[in-house]
Amino acid sequence: MKTNKHTLISRVIASALMLATVPGFAQVNTNNAEQIRPFHISIPEAAITDLHHRLSATRWPDMETVTDRSQGVKLAQIQGLVKYWDKNYDWRKAEAKLNALPQFVTKIDGLDIHFIHVKSKNPKALPIIITHGWPGSVFELIKIIGPLTNPEAYGGRAEDAFDVVIPSMPGYGFSEKPKGTGWGPERIGNAWDQLMTRLGYTHYVAQGGDWGSVVADAMARQHYAGLIGIHVNMPATVPADVAKALKNGDPAPAGLSAKEQAAFNSLNNLYTKGGGYAALMVTRPQTLGYGLTDSPSGLASFFLDKFNDWTYSGGNAEKVLTKDEMLDDISLYWFTNTAASSAQLYWENNNNNFNAVEQRTAEISIPVAVTVFPGEIYQAPRSWTERSYHHLIYFNEANNGGHFAQWEQPQLFSEELRAAFKSLR
Repeated sequence: MKTNKHTLISRVIASALMLATVPGFAQVNTNNAEQIRPFHISIPEAAITDLHHRLSATRWPDMETVTDRSQGVKLAQIQGLVKYWDKNYDWRKAEAKLNALPQFVTKIDGLDIHFIHVKSKNPKALPIIITHGWPGSVFELIKIIGPLTNPEAYGGRAEDAFDVVIPSMPGYGFSEKPKGTGWGPERIGNAWDQLMTRLGYTHYVAQGGDWGSVVADAMARQHYAGLIGIHVNMPATVPADVAKALKNGDPAPAGLSAKEQAAFNSLNNLYTKGGGYAALMVTRPQTLGYGLTDSPSGLASFFLDKFNDWTYSGGNAEKVLTKDEMLDDISLYWFTNTAASSAQLYWENNNNNFNAVEQRTAEISIPVAVTVFPGEIYQAPRSWTERSYHHLIYFNEANNGGHFAQWEQPQLFSEELRAAFKSLR
């Protein structure tokens, strides 16, 4: 393959910078802090070689003593995934996926923020900023870029088009890691508004699931002039009496409807059986990070546990996501060394993200749209959603998809966004 002089020089400079900092940050420093700079990923081959050495040297625990997943990821499944990671997976293909998209970095509030920005050919496209969650990344969102920016090719209409902005949260992926405390959802939301303004958008909408939902809610509460509406697929809707019962281990409050009782049961299961991961990150993200940063197999098992739990797959994420798709995401955390820095967001925002603090949701006056997916951690009832969001313009219960709906069902998810924001165009 021929390489021109300019490309070769760029790669040499990028490689030097990457080896001096975090692998993958192929960018050149600039004196203009607010300049938007093109971004290209090129993980050093030495980092990939090191990964394979670590994978092949994994020290495994004994097999679980039960036949179900009640003790966590089954040994056979994680060994299969790790073997595939070592012998069959190709990170360079993952790099190519991202490098095929327009990627940029810009410094906001002291941090370099990485983002993907794909504009529609439709000059009237609605700008949207979409925020990933944990243990997700920009990889969980790239499949919806085509349907959103070019809807006619995916069963939509030209007037359904979006300009799509997908940033990596601070401490995640290729965005810079905070060097101090204070980077919670409100500060991230403020950075996102600055980003959209810097891109020249006078009005836009915001979307998110998982942490993205928390950030979208925070943005809505802060009343940015350009933000005209939000869509969330993990809404914070738990009423105060329900939240109190869950926290205290009490029975469900009397008078719940069937859907409200089902939601209570799902949340109670999360509190009593499925929330250990969050408790660790809320209280000891640094301690947890030591193990996940040193062992790629440990990182993969920690993430696979959540992929199994949170996809609409009956407990086996490989039914809806390929090994390559999961490993794209896991590898991104590995190569950017963000296991600890991503977990610190839980420490920064240690409130239960499902709980709607009534005085805070009352501050949201802009239009809100909600889609509930059947494989979500809990299915927010419409009754709770209407109590939380006082300007609810769209609510729908989808028939497929889970916590990672954008990743699992990109066509369905894109159709939801078209319908959710139709009235705001």
